[in-house]
Amino acid sequence: MSFLGFGKAAPSSAEKIAAVENELKVVAEMHSRMVKICTAKCLDTTYREGELSKGEGVCLDRCAAKFFEAHQKISDQLQKETQARGGGFMS
Repeated sequence: MSFLGFGKAAPSSAEKIAAVENELKVVAEMHSRMVKICTAKCLDTTYREGELSKGEGVCLDRCAAKFFEAHQKISDQLQKETQARGGGFMS
């Protein structure tokens, strides 16, 4: 890998599209995991009411916030480790 990307060819349109598609896939998978985890944790499976109770809504808000906070911390740590190795996964 070159220093600061010098000498590296610019990504093609197909590579840019693939990168965006991959990022969308990761975000969709993360959303799906969050919904599954927070639903199991916060919602009563008897569904006695048609609307979320105040407690369920608060629980879902907190669960989602914690999920995103944990995801951000993990992403930051992975980015630091990647940069420490020279900026790429294959260095």
